[in-house]
Amino acid sequence: MAGGGKRRRLSKSCALLIVIAGIERYAFKGVASNLVTYLTDVVKMSNSRAATTVNTWSGFTFMLPLFSAPFADSYGDRFFTILASSSLYFVGLVGLTWTAFAGSRSTTKTISIFFLYTSLSLVALGLGVLNPSLQAFGADQLDHDLGHDHEQDQESSSENKEVKSDRKSQFFQWWYFGVCAGSLLGVTVMAYIQDTFGWVLGFAIPTGSMLLLIFLFLCGCGVYVYADQGSHLKSRPFQRIFYTIKGVVTRRSKITLENNHDLNAMELELQGKPLCNCSNTEATTTTTNTSTKSLAGDESSKTGFSSLKTIKLLLRLLPIWTMLLMFAVIFQQPATFFTKQGMAMKRNIGPNFKIPPATLQSTITLSIILLMPLYDKVLIPMAKKISKNEKGITVMTRMGIGMFISIIAIVIAALVERKRLKISKEMKTSPNTTEPLSIFWLLPQYILLGISDIFTVVGMQEFFYSEVPVRMRTMGFALYTSVFGLGSFVSAALISVIESYTKSRGGKHNWFADDMSEARLDNYYWLLALTSAISFLMYIVICKYFKSSSDEDEDKCDETS
Repeated sequence: MAGGGKRRRLSKSCALLIVIAGIERYAFKGVASNLVTYLTDVVKMSNSRAATTVNTWSGFTFMLPLFSAPFADSYGDRFFTILASSSLYFVGLVGLTWTAFAGSRSTTKTISIFFLYTSLSLVALGLGVLNPSLQAFGADQLDHDLGHDHEQDQESSSENKEVKSDRKSQFFQWWYFGVCAGSLLGVTVMAYIQDTFGWVLGFAIPTGSMLLLIFLFLCGCGVYVYADQGSHLKSRPFQRIFYTIKGVVTRRSKITLENNHDLNAMELELQGKPLCNCSNTEATTTTTNTSTKSLAGDESSKTGFSSLKTIKLLLRLLPIWTMLLMFAVIFQQPATFFTKQGMAMKRNIGPNFKIPPATLQSTITLSIILLMPLYDKVLIPMAKKISKNEKGITVMTRMGIGMFISIIAIVIAALVERKRLKISKEMKTSPNTTEPLSIFWLLPQYILLGISDIFTVVGMQEFFYSEVPVRMRTMGFALYTSVFGLGSFVSAALISVIESYTKSRGGKHNWFADDMSEARLDNYYWLLALTSAISFLMYIVICKYFKSSSDEDEDKCDETS
């Protein structure tokens, strides 16, 4: 293992894709973090309409991977998909920059809503296809590196497994660091530029960064590893699903397996990994080869079995996926109502500088960057000693802890908003003796959301990555992002329903009034806390009955032994 240290370094292709992922986050956060301010101050939308627009746009952005991933997994070339989607992303940002430029030049200062929505839709479409494809393409590079290490070192399987585990952890940690670094720069730098120098420059810089992304991606053509997805049905999991559904509808689906070895072969294909560590490797290899040969002549049987198992696998993830939605709803608040809260608070630092409210979103990212090492180096080792578990805490427990912390964050947000409203009413009666609440009162809710991100968001990535077959990896990433997509739609629907109900009771009762001294965001936050608590309790119940794919593999190992 003399070369062990060298093998643990990331390849050039992995490093380049991490940089590209960071640039993409910089461009996205540079637009998304302060978009609600642009819509209210420049486009002159109401608070509720601006929040609904941002949530709907975010919903499309995060939901699109769920529909684009099947085609990327089954048919698409990932390199071409990334290039095409990033180009579409760039065109959308060009259009968004043009709306700001045209609005600044117009005598009436009006902006075409149709052109604005079209530009945002292009950004959403490009990003929705780009993100899962880019992550899966990065995973392809990692798989190749791990396979290369395996070829170089086959004499020690235990050491080889340790190297693979270290490399996977290193890759995902650096990927997440790149994403966080890009997000941090996008939120802080771009929010300041947009508030100080205007929206034309504020949108032009993210547009230029996307052009740089495309250039860097093309520069890596010579170092990338291009996975051969093949033309056979076994490398097209979603085509198998479509064929199975068609067969069930037409009652032509025939699922026959010749023997138990066929069953093992199918499950090997589905999981993309061995069901158990068998000592008799030679016997296992012989059995698998025999099974493969016997199945080669019965394509319909293999397709039907694998497809039904894949559908069953996706359906079993649905309850967990659903319970995570309220966590995603809470995570929509920093870019919408948290920012509007900040605009109504004291933002001055000195006589001349005002804090852009959107920059407080950077505390979420800073919390992740600063506290992630504490999680890995302190919390996990302590949990390992207490629980006697190799992982310290399970992925399910990790996600649950994050959900609980997010509920605490939204409760604090409600308490702070109630205090702000009280001071705001006092200012109307005695304006000379009362000062508005400082924007720094919002920091605890932002920091707690950052801590919950460390637990739940990272846990979600690991959960969906490990629970889907290897050939459906893009779909795994899409399931993760679609939680935030549907959560955005749920948030937009809640705002619309609540506004319709509260408006019907009179203007003073409107929770989302444009006058922030009359709005009742605290009631909205209490509602989110209540629904999130119910969702969290249901999540705990579901976790008691949920069995991960790794647990099922261990059970099958016990049965075979």
